[in-house]
Amino acid sequence: MKHLLELLENDATLTTPQLAALAGMTEEETKAAIAQYEKDRIILGYKAIIDWDRTQREAVTALIEVKVTPQRGNGFDRVAQRIYQYDEVESVYLMSGAFDLTVIISGRTLKEVATFVSQKLSTLEDVTATATHFILKKYKEKHLIFPIQDAQEERFVLE
Repeated sequence: MKHLLELLENDATLTTPQLAALAGMTEEETKAAIAQYEKDRIILGYKAIIDWDRTQREAVTALIEVKVTPQRGNGFDRVAQRIYQYDEVESVYLMSGAFDLTVIISGRTLKEVATFVSQKLSTLEDVTATATHFILKKYKEKHLIFPIQDAQEERFVLE
């Protein structure tokens, strides 16, 4: 069954017959397993990974290091839940090391991201410090390599 999850993680567009054949299962077993994974929230959703740099969409992505004061009985969970409620937030991770949470956000402009950090994130009661890093270029995400555009190709995309 782990193999079925790996197949789905690598390519969620595979059909049930394809998944069944690759996993060595029947189609009925495959459908039942996927339904159970979805019910148990092992499979949380299906998502395409888009190379937005190849489109006309303007966007800025930032990785924000966040230091927080953990809450008695809840640790970091309550703060993380408050943070991930914002629409701008794509991901939140509990970290080890110099800071507590990593928050990944997207906005249309640098100013939009800065406004989120200064007016929403850093004003939360338990947030004690933030450090924002802007993602300049993606090379690989979720095991997928982003093709490097040559200068001529970049001109065509931006025009």
